[in-house]
Amino acid sequence: MDFFRFDSRLGIPIPHLLDEWDFYNKETREVILFQWEKIRGAIPDRIAELEAEINFKQNSLSNESDFKKSCHLNTEIAELASVINELWLWYRTNQDLASKAHM
Repeated sequence: MDFFRFDSRLGIPIPHLLDEWDFYNKETREVILFQWEKIRGAIPDRIAELEAEINFKQNSLSNESDFKKSCHLNTEIAELASVINELWLWYRTNQDLASKAHM
C-alpha cells in the first residue's frame, strides 16, 4: 500500500493516509515513518532548488523594463516563495509524527 502521493506543486510526495494514525499497526507505522524520513530529508534540497530559481528570476526582474513581464516574474517569484513556505511547514509539522509513533 502506498501512503504517499506526489504533489506536483511541491515537487515531493506528501503523506496520504486513508486512516487515522492509531489505526495502523506498529510495523506499518514504522514503514510510513521510514518513507517519510527519506522524503523529509530531501525537502531542504528541494527548497535550495526553488531558491536558485527565485534568484534567477529576481536577476531577470532587475533587468526587465517591460511592465507586463515584470508583473509576470513577480507572480512567479511569489508562487515559488509560497511553495518554499509550504515545504518548510511540511518539514517542521511532521517532526511530530515520529514522536507520536513512539507513544
